[in-house]
Amino acid sequence: MSARDMTGQDWDLVVVGGGTAGIVGAKTAAGLGANVLLVERDRTGGDCLWTGCVPSKALVAAAGAASTARRAGQLGVRVSGVDVDFAAVMRHVHDSIKTIEPVDSVEALEQAGVTVVRGTAVLTSPRTLDVDRTSLRFREALLASGASPAVPPIPGLTNFPFLTSDTLWNLTELPRRLAVLGGGSIGCELGQAFARLGTEVTVVEAAPRILPREDPDASAIVATAMVADGVQILAGMPVVGVDGRADGSGTLTVGAHGSTPTTVTFDRLLVAGGRSPRTNDLGLDRAGVDIDARGFVVVNACLRTTSSRVWAAGDLTGHPQLTHLAGVHGSLAASNAILGLRRRVDPTAVPRVTFTEPEVAAVGTPTIATDIPPGVTVTTRDHEHIDRAVAESNTAGFARLAVDAKGRVVGATVVGPRAGETLAELTLAVRLGLRTRDVASTIHAYPTYADGPWNAAIDDVRARLQRPRMARVTRGLSRIRRGRRT
Repeated sequence: MSARDMTGQDWDLVVVGGGTAGIVGAKTAAGLGANVLLVERDRTGGDCLWTGCVPSKALVAAAGAASTARRAGQLGVRVSGVDVDFAAVMRHVHDSIKTIEPVDSVEALEQAGVTVVRGTAVLTSPRTLDVDRTSLRFREALLASGASPAVPPIPGLTNFPFLTSDTLWNLTELPRRLAVLGGGSIGCELGQAFARLGTEVTVVEAAPRILPREDPDASAIVATAMVADGVQILAGMPVVGVDGRADGSGTLTVGAHGSTPTTVTFDRLLVAGGRSPRTNDLGLDRAGVDIDARGFVVVNACLRTTSSRVWAAGDLTGHPQLTHLAGVHGSLAASNAILGLRRRVDPTAVPRVTFTEPEVAAVGTPTIATDIPPGVTVTTRDHEHIDRAVAESNTAGFARLAVDAKGRVVGATVVGPRAGETLAELTLAVRLGLRTRDVASTIHAYPTYADGPWNAAIDDVRARLQRPRMARVTRGLSRIRRGRRT
C-alpha cells in the first residue's frame, strides 16, 4: 500500500520506524483496538534483526564452536585440526536472519491489525506528517527511528570504506588483520569472534580498560579471555589518526597523551564506538519535539516528548540502547498514547548482557567498588567454588550481588557461561525487592551455574546472622529453645 492511498484518513497512532520499539508499539496499539499506521523507509525488523542481535549472535556461535573444538584437549578430547569456512559461517549468519525474519515481517504486522507503508516520514506539525510528500493526520504519533553506528571525528576516518556493525555482514572473505575501534560490548563481542575464526585482531579502546561501564573484575576476566584467543588489546590508547586506502586496508596511529605513538596495520577497520540517534530529517522542530545536546529525543518518564501528542521509544530516546528495553518501552508508550495512561518507565531492573566468552551480565545498582551507594554491601561467589564450573574446567567467572541494609538484592553482576540466563532470577529479585533470604531459601537445581548467585545469597544471609545484634537474637532464641526441651 502507498501513502497516497491513505490521504484523508485520520490515524489513532502513526508509528515512525519498524524496528523493535516500533513493531511492539504498533502491535500493542492495534491490540487495543486503535487504527494504526506504521511507516518504515527500509525493511521491518530493525537493526536487531538485520545488523545487530541476530547476526552477531550467529557469528559468536560459530566462533564459539571453533574455540570449543580447539580447547577440547583440556577435557581429554583430541581434535586434530579446526578448519573455518568463512563463507559457510556467513551463510549460517544470513540463514539465521532469514529464519527469524517472518516474525517481524510486514505480513505479520498486517495480521496483527497494523497498516504498513514503506516511505520516509517527516513531521509537519503536532498533528500531521508527510510520507513521501503525502500528508497524513494522526491523533498520536510514536517515534521509533532507532540509532545508527556513530563515527568519531578522527582525522582520515571518513576517507576510505571502513566497516561498522551495519556493513560488516557484507563481508565475503575473512580479513587477515582486523582493527576494532572501540572496546565496548560490540567491539569485544565481534573482536573476540573474528579472532576465534582466525583473524589477527587488535582492539583499541581510549578508556583505561575494555568494557569500561562494567565491573572492573568482569572487564579483567574478559580481557584475559580475549588475549588467550589471540586478541591484542590496546586500552588507554586513543586514536590519533587513520590512513586508509580504497580497499579498506590501512594503519591506525594510537597513543596516550605524552606517549610515543603506536601504529596498528589492518586489512579492514571496524568502527564500534557506540550508536547515534536517527533524529535528523524527522521534522522534529515543526512538531515541537525537542532533542538534547547529543541529539536524543527528550522524553518524560511516560515517554511523551515535549509535544503532547508525540511519543518516543527505543534507541533514539537516550535510554539504554537494548532491544528488550526498546520493546518494553514501545508497548508502554503506545498504551499510554492510546488509553491516556500515565505509566512510567522503571529504570531499576534493566538487564544487560555482553555476549563475549565468558558472558558479562548485570542489572540494577553497580557492583563497582567506587560506585556502591552508602548502606549497600557486595557479596561475591567465585566460579572456582562452583561445582559445575569445576566439572567443565571453566572457572573464570563469578556471581556478585549488591545488597541493601534490609537485605534486598538491588544489583548484580554475573560473569560466566550463559550469564544472561543466570541473571534472569536476579533481575526479578531486583524488580520485586526480594531479599537474599528469599533467593537462599529457594531450591536451585544442582549442579548449575545458578549456584553462583544462590551461594552468594546464602553467604550474605549467613553474614547477617553473624552480625552482633542478630547474633544476640539467635543465641537468645536458641537458649529459649533449649530451656523448653529440659
